[in-house]
Amino acid sequence: MSVPSSSSVGPASRSDSDALALAWRRLGRAATAVALLTSPAFFLTLVVVNDWPIWVAVLVTLFAIAAFRGLVDLICHRLIERPSLYNASERTKAEDVVFRRRRWYWRTRFRRLVLYAFIALVALLLAQLFVRLLLGTGAPFFTPLSAFNEVFPEEQRVQLALQNSLIFFQLPLLFFVNFMIFFGPLLMFGVMQMKAYEPGESDWGVRLEDVRGQADSKQEVERVITLWAAGEEFKKAGGKPERGLLLIGAPGTGKTMLSKAIATSFNSPIMTMPGSGFAQTFIGLDVVMVMILIARARRLARKWGGTCMIFIDEIDAVGMRRNALAGGYGESSPGVRSTEDVLFFGDWGDITPTGDLRLETAAWRERIFAQRAEAERALRDERQPRIMRMMFPGMGGGMALNQLLVQMDGMDNPPVLKKFFTKKWNTFLDAMYIVPGSIFGRSLRRKPPRPRAEQVYFIGATNVPLNALDPALVRPGRMGRHIFFRTPTKDDRQDVFDLYLGKVAHDPDLDRPERRDEIARITGGYSPAMIEQVCSMALTYAHSDGRNAFRWDDLIEAMTTIEAGTASGFEYIPDELRAVAIHEAGHAVASHVYMDGVLSTRLSVKARGASGGHHQAIETEERLIRFRHEQVARIVWALGAMAAERVFYGENSQGVGGDLHAATTEAALMVGQWGMGAEPVDLNGHGPVDPSERAELEWQIGRRFERVGREIMNRSSAEVGDTLSTPAKVRQAAQILGQAYITAYCLIAHNREAVAEVADAMVSRIEIHGDEVVRLLDSVGLEAPEIDLTDDAIWPKAALVEDEPPSVIRARLQRGSTED
Repeated sequence: MSVPSSSSVGPASRSDSDALALAWRRLGRAATAVALLTSPAFFLTLVVVNDWPIWVAVLVTLFAIAAFRGLVDLICHRLIERPSLYNASERTKAEDVVFRRRRWYWRTRFRRLVLYAFIALVALLLAQLFVRLLLGTGAPFFTPLSAFNEVFPEEQRVQLALQNSLIFFQLPLLFFVNFMIFFGPLLMFGVMQMKAYEPGESDWGVRLEDVRGQADSKQEVERVITLWAAGEEFKKAGGKPERGLLLIGAPGTGKTMLSKAIATSFNSPIMTMPGSGFAQTFIGLDVVMVMILIARARRLARKWGGTCMIFIDEIDAVGMRRNALAGGYGESSPGVRSTEDVLFFGDWGDITPTGDLRLETAAWRERIFAQRAEAERALRDERQPRIMRMMFPGMGGGMALNQLLVQMDGMDNPPVLKKFFTKKWNTFLDAMYIVPGSIFGRSLRRKPPRPRAEQVYFIGATNVPLNALDPALVRPGRMGRHIFFRTPTKDDRQDVFDLYLGKVAHDPDLDRPERRDEIARITGGYSPAMIEQVCSMALTYAHSDGRNAFRWDDLIEAMTTIEAGTASGFEYIPDELRAVAIHEAGHAVASHVYMDGVLSTRLSVKARGASGGHHQAIETEERLIRFRHEQVARIVWALGAMAAERVFYGENSQGVGGDLHAATTEAALMVGQWGMGAEPVDLNGHGPVDPSERAELEWQIGRRFERVGREIMNRSSAEVGDTLSTPAKVRQAAQILGQAYITAYCLIAHNREAVAEVADAMVSRIEIHGDEVVRLLDSVGLEAPEIDLTDDAIWPKAALVEDEPPSVIRARLQRGSTED
């Protein structure tokens, strides 16, 4: 038999491959002919010589023919080259698949035959040794048990056989019992956290219409879930629904509530599991938990028509980025992005450390909700080292994530048992050689199993940044659909209040659109759960007062109690009460005049928590950036209280410490981070006409601004040392502070009577909220003054004293600028 050869280097041509395939077919036919010609002799030997039954002899003969053919293929494969599949015909490729399957089958069988023969030989030798030692006699090599049967009676042999057979059952049983005693409780507590809810039985009293404040996110989730629940038409059209859905948002934004509404409203079963439920004491048990979860979900899917959803709350507990498990996560940002990154104090993100200034912005809301999540995570991180020092530590394997990813990828795979039996059946038929592939066009092989009819989809909820999760988890094909839940804006809060106010008894005055808008404005930073709590607490106050419905004042009392705790009961003396009122009125007036797009929402002189008074405001529109004049307006707002105290009392109290800290930080960030230096002095038409004299006066006024700023600058602010690294930057920040203070001082002095009227209203009312604050500030006739910087009356005395002649100061400053 000749085999084509080629002297060229590279893959064989198609003609060479077809010729070599034809040679292999001829070799196979020859081997089959030899096996068939010798099979009658083998059959007669089994029947005549060994006296085997005919049907047994026929089966053994057929198997011997197939085994001979398999042995020939194995030998020839080592001696003869197989045809190349590069550019081969379809027939050659199909024959190659069958050949490889036959070769794998018979190679495995012959290897096992050698192993079994060796084991049998060892067993016979051991039996010989056993009989010789036990009975003290020899025995034939192939029948060592005959001597054993002669010594022991039948009853004793039966008893020994039963005892030995029981060992084979007892050992696995004891192993299983020990396993369950040791690991069973651990698995039990994990399985107990899996909750399965079938259609018609899962009702938390939450419907999709009850999920408020996240209209866009809710619509996206509904769209995806609808495709999951009835997506056959979508699949027939060529679409492929996402395997997983990831809900990302701060705590309290409605992610878990939406999952409850999904379980209640959609006609599909759902399983819920907290991410912490996968954490197990020993490595490998978390993998078992994932497999149990998937198995139960598939069983529910088969029961209810092929679809089941799995909701994993706090999926970051199992799906964190693997290189972030040992430390922090996220990307560091260059510099400070917003004021809220550094001026954020207390549980409610006040601008000042004393807690008397608060401004609701988009960045403030994000920080508030993120802070509520960090408290839980910090507690978990604090306990982890103590857990790892225990006798049986948590191992930290993190294998649950790997198994979860494997299960997500394997959802579209055929069932394992069907694949196994199909492979074994088809391989066996191919290895028998004599069974054709088809008869009359009908295949004798099992068709490849189809993917599972039941589908399991995943919904995860997390409050960590997306880049903190493992990329393998959030890529397309797994949890590739990301839906972000924003922190509730004013419109969102109004939508949520509409829901909860409709469920509790309240005064009809609260149903007016103006009042609903007012309620939404004054509840900055509230989550839906907090809004529900406020409504419930307000109703509690009403019932304690003998009323069935709560009013506006009950709602206000509930809000202030939730935010700052129950009122301390401290009573100011009259002079101190008015001083606090003047202080807060200075903030409110400065905000009302200079902060465009900001509305005051609360004025208070009631001592709550660590705060003696409070002024709160809200941006009327969502903003992402601020310009320089807006940052300066924030500094004027912070310094308005100090200016008011100096206008009314000629000095300031220690209560301005927090305000100076906030103002200094703002100015330092403007100069050191955001490139917002001090503006040149503008005399607004005042002062001399001569250019040189005018320039000299502008320089002197700039020095005055710097002296005022240095006087009020809070040196304890960390941002001063971090961002104002040169004397030039310190001078710039001091000038900004000086300009802002003079602006605030002139504003209060110009509107002295109006400020006094606001303070008087606060003394009589103690707390003012919402539209009442805005109406009060509008009614007193506040005006922005025209500031004459050449008027020495507006300057503090210290700013008018020159410690050195101007020429000397200017020369020193020029030298300092050159060095900088």
